[in-house]
Amino acid sequence: MKYKMIVLDLDGTLTNSRKEITPRTKQALMQAQAKGIHVVLASGRPTYGIMPLAEELELKKYGGFILAFNGGKIINCTDGAVLFEQKLDEKIVPQLYDEAMKAGMAILTYQGEGIAATDKENRYVQEEALINKMPVVQYNDFLGQLVYPVNKCLIVGDPAPLHELELRLAEKMEGKMEVYRSAEYFIECVPRGIDKARSIDRLITTLGIRCEEVIACGDGYNDLSMIRFAGLGVAMANAAEGIRQKADFITLSNEEDGVAHVVEQFILSEKKDV
Repeated sequence: MKYKMIVLDLDGTLTNSRKEITPRTKQALMQAQAKGIHVVLASGRPTYGIMPLAEELELKKYGGFILAFNGGKIINCTDGAVLFEQKLDEKIVPQLYDEAMKAGMAILTYQGEGIAATDKENRYVQEEALINKMPVVQYNDFLGQLVYPVNKCLIVGDPAPLHELELRLAEKMEGKMEVYRSAEYFIECVPRGIDKARSIDRLITTLGIRCEEVIACGDGYNDLSMIRFAGLGVAMANAAEGIRQKADFITLSNEEDGVAHVVEQFILSEKKDV
């Protein structure tokens, strides 16, 4: 198969534990783009948190794309045009806030170039700030201070109780919004019908690319939809077992240039099968 696009999750996939793209991975992706391959960065991160990586990979020059907020916003890096965007229903945000407060957890969203959080000192809030290189602002009156619209909310907490909250929210919000974890301590709360696979489908339809011509690499539960959707769905070695089981191919970990391994094997060498 001659692939035309590679879609990459960021944290735990494209970047290593220091949130950096290694030289080998960067070189492989630059070579792929020089061959005409579209590179797409697909993440739960806000646009601001993805842009530095897009600039490092020169997506503007090579015709790459950003899928921010788990696909809730699609941006053409060539001209900065927003190709698709869906906002979170404002009526749902107070319900998410109430559930987070009852569970003793922090909730956050994104305002401009910063993160608005109910507890800026929370270690998981700080982790999100570190990942995105964004400052955190304390919103003591979270619902009163929020400026709408927002693309998503993130509820953060210890893994075990957070999983329980995830199950409760998924049941309570069924048909109203999407709820899933991007990390064991992050619950993604995004608009109904938003996931990475649907956004990739929207994008390739405009480009005349078939799903069989797409490679998608990820490590988190929010990557499952695109791993299943793509012609070649790739799980990182550091992904959970349930994710690896659904993949067509398991590459090396994000600490071992797993993305570079995929690009070299399936794009640069134009290997025909898995």
